[in-house]
Amino acid sequence: MTEKLKKANIEDSKLERIAKVMARAGLCSRREAEVWIEQGRVSVNGELLNTPAFKVSESDEIVVDGKALPQKEKTRLFLFHKPAGFVTTNKDEQNRPTIFDLFPDEFPRVVTVGRLDMNTEGLLLLTNDGELSRFLELPKNNITRAYRVRAHGKITQDKLDELKSRLKYQGTQYGSIKANLEKQQGTNVWLSVSLEEGKNREVRNVMEALGLSVNRLIRTSYGPFHLGKLEKKAILEVRSHQLKTSIPAFFK
Repeated sequence: MTEKLKKANIEDSKLERIAKVMARAGLCSRREAEVWIEQGRVSVNGELLNTPAFKVSESDEIVVDGKALPQKEKTRLFLFHKPAGFVTTNKDEQNRPTIFDLFPDEFPRVVTVGRLDMNTEGLLLLTNDGELSRFLELPKNNITRAYRVRAHGKITQDKLDELKSRLKYQGTQYGSIKANLEKQQGTNVWLSVSLEEGKNREVRNVMEALGLSVNRLIRTSYGPFHLGKLEKKAILEVRSHQLKTSIPAFFK
């Protein structure tokens, strides 16, 4: 870091980490911002950054990939009914279809709140505010994700109740999970499952630990936001007032 940047960092009392500022502008997540900085894609006041451990003020000029960082817009949140067969990423290295291929050209720049794997369908949240995405993802905020699960095999409610205790499977520790048996349908069972951590492939892995093979997985809600009757591939923006009353802790 040059002396010029060091001085700017020390003198201004209203400083925020640059990754946080980039995320709040909706450009990317904090983690992505840190990677971009390390890749030499970000400059402040005309000088290239080489570390994400840097703070900026409102008066600093931040440039990413040669373009000025967009000004923070009003926080927006969208509900999207993701169909199976699409990956949750902007660009896929294997050239598989992504959810962004389904969005209209005029759709604003957004980041996803967590991810759904390719074969999982249901509610996916999208926002233009990377800080909101981070807030909704953090396990410490205890935000419940609910799913309907169809799986091959048989299970009893007593066995499902064991998931309320912490389960360790294939080296991964999972938190408490609530699961209810809805019905047995031929060789399949339908379950309703709710959890707060949302680890990678958590529902599928936990069901596998119980001897079940998931063949359909639908996320029905994420915190106070519900899939409801939203049709597949449809997008619905949450009204500003509803957004603020639904997650007041973020806006306080």
